[in-house]
Amino acid sequence: MSSMTDNPPDVSTTVFVGVDTHKNTNHAAIIDHLGREVGDREFPTTAAGHVDLIAWITAAGKVERIGVEGTGSYGSTLATALRLSGLEVVDVDRPDRRSRRFHGKSDPLDAHSAARAALTGKATTTPKAHDGNVEAIRFLHNARHSAVKARAEAVTQLKSMIVNAPEGIRAELRQLTDAHLFAACAALPHAPRRPVDLDSAVGAALRSVSRRILDLTAEERILAKQIEALVTAHAPQLLARFGIGTSTAAQLLITVGDNPERITSEASFAHLCGVAPIQASSGRTQRHRLDRGGDRQANRALYTIAITRLRGDERTQQYRDRRLTEGKTPREITRCLKRAIAREIYGLLKPPQTT
Repeated sequence: MSSMTDNPPDVSTTVFVGVDTHKNTNHAAIIDHLGREVGDREFPTTAAGHVDLIAWITAAGKVERIGVEGTGSYGSTLATALRLSGLEVVDVDRPDRRSRRFHGKSDPLDAHSAARAALTGKATTTPKAHDGNVEAIRFLHNARHSAVKARAEAVTQLKSMIVNAPEGIRAELRQLTDAHLFAACAALPHAPRRPVDLDSAVGAALRSVSRRILDLTAEERILAKQIEALVTAHAPQLLARFGIGTSTAAQLLITVGDNPERITSEASFAHLCGVAPIQASSGRTQRHRLDRGGDRQANRALYTIAITRLRGDERTQQYRDRRLTEGKTPREITRCLKRAIAREIYGLLKPPQTT
């Protein structure tokens, strides 16, 4: 821990804290309720460092609010530790380039900027919790996505290699379906340690890539089963709705996080998913435009649900036909469906109301 600037603490005052997070260090800054700088320090990103940071800021006064940068990456473990200590944490966006061009860039400056964002109310977003079943789903979901992507790249590479392979090898593999192709290439004989000709080198390459495809396929299936078990146990109400599968349910849960109470309305959830229409009116023109913000993966999940229901859900098909007669285009109807599905999903994900 290294000290930068420290003024004598006054435990009777209300203070606001900002934290600039990094891989190995967290730089914290404290200001009072008038925005005056109280002090700043640097702490390691370890459990002991988090304990020291919490002890230091609570000794400075009554901590009203803490603004933390990068609560979804470097600051996730710190945000969890602060929340478990009963402190209010808000997510702070990193300063933009314009601000840094005029005011400079350093860890103390960024930490003080985060503290001022917490003081002024510029930062109000409650960060996602990273300590529950949804976090477990997120890790597995990301691993499966990586396996699927790597498998697709390997399949493309294998088929490209076959196109350019010698005719003697290509003729045997050309008409095979994917499953038989992968099995046939994986069963090619081992090449000598030092391939002596083109055919042996091509065979060794095809065998290597095809075995990689089979390994990734098995890995993806295992991860999919693990994700399905967690999603079924955590949110069976999602899987019970038509058109919502394990993958889309997992993505929507990840978007919300382990603390769904942080999203206070279905309109906020719609904005989070990028399906809330945005005002674009001017003068006598009254119109809305498409929201291109929000979590794009959640937006994709809602699109998948809408398309699935358009193909197989009678009520959704009746809605589409009615809106077509009103002059709506298929794209506009899909956007309306995504907004309605977001409203439905929010009702399924929000925590039960206590009396």
